Amino acid sequence: MSVLRIFNRQRRRAVDRRLLGRLARCLLKELVGREDYELGAHLIGAEEMARLNEAFLQHQGSTDVITFNYQEGPAAGKIYGEIFISMDDALLHAGQFRTRWEEEVTRYLVHGVLHLEGCDDLERAERRAMKRRENKLLKELSSRFDLGKLERGSHERK
Repeated sequence: MSVLRIFNRQRRRAVDRRLLGRLARCLLKELVGREDYELGAHLIGAEEMARLNEAFLQHQGSTDVITFNYQEGPAAGKIYGEIFISMDDALLHAGQFRTRWEEEVTRYLVHGVLHLEGCDDLERAERRAMKRRENKLLKELSSRFDLGKLERGSHERK
């Protein structure tokens, strides 16, 4: 069973949820080979992210992405969880890293999916391996989709 839900609870940018959904399905099915998934992806603001970060991880302030894995034990091939993405952090990091917020949001989605696949970034070696895989998947998605069109209405202005 494949269930994907995209929620947009932030107002900083107008996001094309349908395109984000197509991108997420491509990531899940074609790039990481998952046919069985139940995933919620939430675009939220920094205040909501800070509340989640403190309530569930006991960390102060906002962060770019938080992933909740609801899978009990290793089920062959299933992804079951939620990814919360801070649009405010995506905008901030896009400026810092000289990239676009659309690329940052896509990176956070990839990062969350990798966590749901069992990747970890607590130890240095694991973090490097995860970052390499993240970069590879982001590059592949960027070659398949015009990430700039994640901003709803961007295709109408061009």
